[in-house]
Amino acid sequence: MENKRGSLSITSENIFPVIKKWLYSDHDIFYRELISNGCDAITKLKKLDMMGEYELPEDYKAKIQVIVSPEDKTLTFIDNGLGMTAEEVEEYINQIAFSGATDFLEKYKDKASEEQIIGHFGLGFYSAFMVADEVHIDTLSYKEGAKAVHWECDGGTEFEMGDGDKTEVGTKITLFLNEDCLEFANEYRAREVIEKYCSFMPTEIYLSKKDAPEEYETIDVADKRDTDTVIEEIHTDAKMEEKEKEDGSKEMVEVEPAKDQLKIVKRPVPLNDTNPLWTKNPSECTDEDYIAFYRKVFMDYKEPLFWIHLNMDYPFNLKGILYFPKINTEYDSIEGTIKLYNNQVFIADNIKEVIPEFLMLLKGVIDCPDLPLNVSRSALQNDGFVTKISEYITKKVADKLIGMCKTDKENYEKYWDDISPFIKFGCLKDNKFCDKMNDYILFKDIDGKYTTLPELLVAEEKTEEKATDENGETVDVEEVKEDAGAAEGEPEDKRKTIFYVTDMQQQSQYINLFREQGMNAVVLDHTIDNSFITQLEQRNQDYKFLRIDADLTENLVEEASEEDLKAAQDALSALFKKACGKDNLTVKVEKFKNKDISSMLTVSEESRRMQEMMKMYNMYGMDPSMFGGDETLVLNVDNDLVKYMFEHADGENVEMFAQQLYDLACLANKPLAPEAMTAFVARSNKIMMLLAQDK
Repeated sequence: MENKRGSLSITSENIFPVIKKWLYSDHDIFYRELISNGCDAITKLKKLDMMGEYELPEDYKAKIQVIVSPEDKTLTFIDNGLGMTAEEVEEYINQIAFSGATDFLEKYKDKASEEQIIGHFGLGFYSAFMVADEVHIDTLSYKEGAKAVHWECDGGTEFEMGDGDKTEVGTKITLFLNEDCLEFANEYRAREVIEKYCSFMPTEIYLSKKDAPEEYETIDVADKRDTDTVIEEIHTDAKMEEKEKEDGSKEMVEVEPAKDQLKIVKRPVPLNDTNPLWTKNPSECTDEDYIAFYRKVFMDYKEPLFWIHLNMDYPFNLKGILYFPKINTEYDSIEGTIKLYNNQVFIADNIKEVIPEFLMLLKGVIDCPDLPLNVSRSALQNDGFVTKISEYITKKVADKLIGMCKTDKENYEKYWDDISPFIKFGCLKDNKFCDKMNDYILFKDIDGKYTTLPELLVAEEKTEEKATDENGETVDVEEVKEDAGAAEGEPEDKRKTIFYVTDMQQQSQYINLFREQGMNAVVLDHTIDNSFITQLEQRNQDYKFLRIDADLTENLVEEASEEDLKAAQDALSALFKKACGKDNLTVKVEKFKNKDISSMLTVSEESRRMQEMMKMYNMYGMDPSMFGGDETLVLNVDNDLVKYMFEHADGENVEMFAQQLYDLACLANKPLAPEAMTAFVARSNKIMMLLAQDK
């Protein structure tokens, strides 16, 4: 073939500056493009062999070699795929595979760097020019009688093509790196990038350094392969030792047999796993396989709780493994990693257009060949096919969780504390997921037992049906509520109440009261719970959630003379407001069933939830305490201390007792502010000193 010079078939000389600047946000991705091109070429050659259009050599071993040369400032990619003829180089390389280069330039010249455009325009090979000043191609086609071709281009629009000297079928691409990108000729950097993008590509990838000295290893003769280069044969005689027999005589005994070994050139080890676990049938995989794969990919020393193996062929091809990691400490991050692949070629982490947002709290891999290898996120957002993939993944996760709840309840309960943030976040983000999971969400009660929402509602209904009055006689709670509502002229709230606690220690006084009356409550102590129960209430008008310190229920108090309660409330309200310096403090007097409890602080559910929301989002720098005025101090008129304060309102130390009692009520509700705690400790010391003096 005569040497040929010409211009690349494009309509603007500015194409290469655009490629270098806007082709990809990460320049290292050229490794992926060139290696995946090599994989494609090998796959096509194997298919030709299967179809009988070409016969592979008996010793053929598909492989891609990457050779770095820091001294020459070059990087070489070699594959033994189907190669190219001169005509194919002309078609695939010289004519850049997109239409309307001018329109392309106009469209992308002002775009942000993260726009990925290769998938739309077939520019994979040209990613090499992001890092190279000059690129050479040496290729030989599998076709009978084909001649080797050499092609080179210095990054402008001019190329040179002529006869090459390649003797083996396949393609070699050599990059002469520019000064800013010499890092890619470093062996360790090359290994890092290949492992990032190509860890699971279907063809073995080998990395080596040009002119590096050979390394050797010693193997047993039985382990020799035809491809091994033998440097030396090594014979080791048997090792003998003198040992004493039972009769006292001695003899020589063989303690190590003779060995015949070979010193060979060290066998190269591929950097990738060509058959990753997600490509296998779930029935072929053991628990140990799943755990080993998890640790290898995510470098997580903890074992995952469980996993979901996705394996779908219709209506689209999708495989993958999703792991539920263990994150039950306050120091763990709940941000996961879902790696997206296309035919074992890495695309990106956590693409929310493909993977439901709540599942990005998990760790896993998803391989979907039907997705384009490179595509802008704006295109994904408007792709109905992508939406179907996302919905399928969500459905499979829900099916797995529901199946566990139905058939493996013991393990489901064991995992619940760890997986509940995932599930609750999913319910907040996806209504369909919430609909499926609604009856399989677990609530742990104050005794550590787990209950589903339907079971919980039935239990609450039974608890509310009957209660006892001050004489120990059974009364109908619903009738009492109706009478109270009619008397006060307020509409009756017929929703079932589900009581909950957020801190088992902080709210222990309230919990003990509940237990004494045979009542129950669920534990909702995660930051997401505030939003979660609000959503549940909005979706279902049959029940409401109420923290146990939001109000005193009828079950915790007894009936008392209204005149007595009013007299005590008037006197004590004035006393506590003055003592605490809180004119807006609401004081309420009730007769508790447990006379040992002197006081309790209640905060309305609405006010408390608003405070929690403000803490979570720290909205506009507002102070959450600005929503904290809706609190009520409830005093037990049957308690001896409260009685004393009522009867001796003008006593010398009564105001100090009122301050102490108020702080004690606050402590059972939430931690005191630093200044309040300091005053509380000082006051406690003073009260103890008074007691000591009385003795």
